[in-house]
Amino acid sequence: MSERISEAEWQVMEVLWRDSPLTALDVATRLEASGWSLATVKTLLSRLAAKGALATAEDGRRYLYSPAVDRAAIAGGESRRLVDRLFGGRPAPLVAHLAERGELSSADIAELEALIRELKQ
Repeated sequence: MSERISEAEWQVMEVLWRDSPLTALDVATRLEASGWSLATVKTLLSRLAAKGALATAEDGRRYLYSPAVDRAAIAGGESRRLVDRLFGGRPAPLVAHLAERGELSSADIAELEALIRELKQ
């Protein structure tokens, strides 16, 4: 899937990655804290289906929605766009930026070190 997913659409996808298939009402209920109306949720579901991110199935007079792409595939595309746009396509400046801001925990650093060791082999 090459088309970008908006922040609002991402929230809908998170609901469906956790539990699916769901109706529009089910999704709206799970997103109640967002303050979105059922109409807004239906609009987001329609956009996601048009982008190929959701599969739909008729169930009587309603539709059931399920993810048509996995989370990792979308996350990969989004992270690539972020690195390209903000860091000239290079991931090292992103990591340096996070480190300079103190946003890397000891566990994060250990994971990065393990990843680097693995990549060197």
